[in-house]
Amino acid sequence: MKKLLSITFLTFVCMTTFAQLTAVPEKEIPKDYGYIVKIGQQLPEISMELTDGAKITTQDLKGKVVMLQFTASWCSVCRKEMPHIESDIWMKNKNNKDFVLVGVDMDEPRDKVTQFAEDMKITYPLALDPGASIFYTFAAKGAGVTRNVIVDKKGTIVYMTRLYKEDEFQEMVNVIDFLLKQ
Repeated sequence: MKKLLSITFLTFVCMTTFAQLTAVPEKEIPKDYGYIVKIGQQLPEISMELTDGAKITTQDLKGKVVMLQFTASWCSVCRKEMPHIESDIWMKNKNNKDFVLVGVDMDEPRDKVTQFAEDMKITYPLALDPGASIFYTFAAKGAGVTRNVIVDKKGTIVYMTRLYKEDEFQEMVNVIDFLLKQ
């Protein structure tokens, strides 16, 4: 009987530990983050034009792990976060056919966005967001940039960040890694 209880307990501990290592963290998004989308919701219908003229729609993103990084050239926190996105996420995953990263630049003209990418020495694609219509599909009017939305291969929003916090950023990196292994 003692042996059976020990085996049952060890099985429970192993299953619990495995579940924690293989799951996207349950994260409640604080109201002050200013999101109008929610974790568990499907990615809204969007259409983006990249600085090179290529177009991307929600349909193009289906079946892929997606990171949308909302940014602007005037945003100092964005400038702090972008080198980390480049090195810790983009360079590691840019050749993975199951991964898409797009920086969505809030309401700036193409030449300014192109110069911004050059100044920041980032190589991941940036999309134009005239009038901030894409941004306001995800965030409330008046909410600030420097935010990331992570979407799984089923098109479900699974993780969101606001500002640049090292612990939250690392957790986002881990979420992306986990989703790409699925």
